Amino acid sequence: MAHVLITGSSDGLGLMAARLLIGQGHTATVHARDNKRAEQVRAVLPAAENVLVGDLGSLDGIRLLAAQANAAGRFDAVIHNAGIGYREPRRIETVDGLSELFTVNVLAPYLLTALMTRPDRLVYLSSGMARGGNPDLSDPQWTGRRWNGAQAYSDSKLFDVLLAFGVARRWPDARSNSVEPGWVPTKMGGPGAPDDLDQGPVTQAWLAVSDDETAKVTGRHFFHQQERSVPAEAHEPAVQDALLDYCAKVTGTSISDSR
Repeated sequence: MAHVLITGSSDGLGLMAARLLIGQGHTATVHARDNKRAEQVRAVLPAAENVLVGDLGSLDGIRLLAAQANAAGRFDAVIHNAGIGYREPRRIETVDGLSELFTVNVLAPYLLTALMTRPDRLVYLSSGMARGGNPDLSDPQWTGRRWNGAQAYSDSKLFDVLLAFGVARRWPDARSNSVEPGWVPTKMGGPGAPDDLDQGPVTQAWLAVSDDETAKVTGRHFFHQQERSVPAEAHEPAVQDALLDYCAKVTGTSISDSR
């Protein structure tokens, strides 16, 4: 039995992954942005081991969630599921003066990884749109460019792949992978999304707990339990380190090579 934390799991794929894991006999701790959502998820998923609350739209909120997670005990796996979609019509600035999309999609999984007791497995939710992402870090907060929500999202999902691969390289004793769940009809994906919703949570849950040899890997990217290619830059250590170093500078917290 594995103990798994899933961020952004009050609804959508995160909630589905929690249900799937609980159905397989594992324990799932879920996460909600605020107390209202926490009550809602408690009502629909009473079998959840715990419900943690933290707004990932601020650095203090991310740190609060990390502290709660550490107080709850060490997790065997963490699924970094929380995210903001590509339909944001404008750049929203956080209390930290950062892009909200970048904060939730990139800094939250980065900072949680840096602050939480290290699990055996880490799973980062990416997207097929990562293939259109740009790893350039000259303006990741979109302060000097005209806002483009789809491009900002694509960039963030490529950054999530870089994060997964960079962590895999720095922590060889852990398994760190990224997943694209497909364009599925969730609240984020929209009702017209063409992919199979039932398959949406399967791969991340499988990577978090499975003893299949194909799941016991690190530094890989998956779609429907099969490895899938990513942009060549994602495999370059210098590009991975550039993102990790940037996130360390912004948050004041680094992911070391060992601890």
